[in-house]
Amino acid sequence: MKDSIRVSAKTLDDAITEALIQLGVTSDRLEYEVIEKGSAGFLGIGMKQAVIEAWRKKEKEPEEEKIAEKTGSGSDESEKKSEPLQPRKEKKKHEKTAEKRETEKKEEKETESAPEEERKEQVLAKVEDQTIQAVEQFIKDTLKAMDMDVEITSSIDDDGALCVDMKGEHMGILIGKRGQTLDALQYLANRVANKHQSGYVRVKLDTENYRARREETLKNLAKNIAHKVKRTRRPVILEPMNPYERRIIHSALQSDPYVTTHSEGEEPYRKVVVTLKR
Repeated sequence: MKDSIRVSAKTLDDAITEALIQLGVTSDRLEYEVIEKGSAGFLGIGMKQAVIEAWRKKEKEPEEEKIAEKTGSGSDESEKKSEPLQPRKEKKKHEKTAEKRETEKKEEKETESAPEEERKEQVLAKVEDQTIQAVEQFIKDTLKAMDMDVEITSSIDDDGALCVDMKGEHMGILIGKRGQTLDALQYLANRVANKHQSGYVRVKLDTENYRARREETLKNLAKNIAHKVKRTRRPVILEPMNPYERRIIHSALQSDPYVTTHSEGEEPYRKVVVTLKR
């Protein structure tokens, strides 16, 4: 009999994310049934939360996995008796996999760690008033085209980046699924800012404290996944994330003495893999 949990949240996506965190699984290991889709209501009146019943997919341990583990441990004699040519092929595959992982780790350092170091070394240009006005005007025009009435507040943070906070109704539309809409708007705002002055300017967009909430969710997810890896002694592959979110996972687990992380795949489907340290 399956062990299930019932989760409720503001939206269906939020309920699924909460279920992933509580069960300590990734999206490919989760099954759920929608009890209530939820409704935003009108101006917040009559709002109904989304409700799902979720459970872990049953994990199978096929005999092939056990045989593969024995193959990796170097028991060649038994394999030679059954399939003489198989050990050499398996060994080559194993070597290629090891080389591939090393290459991916190098790529990970280049694509995620290196840019972060470069940003620390690169001094941000002082944000000029004309740049702030251009960014604010671009955001206002974009949101007006989306029929959204939004209040904009701009400030400069301790790193010298231009931070733009947006307030209004139905901001979930602006955030989008896992922040994709907000990230896209932020990318365009950065392009606008860097066209209006010399030097490098960084723009950060936020609404309803989404960035901090998302970071906290990812940190909790990282800890739960690390716990699962330690318990099952098997690697876990997370769902695709952008470079910023992958760095949060790496950072959350970098001090864990029992697990390590690296990324696999190509953008925009690059994923973080959490494995047990050997």
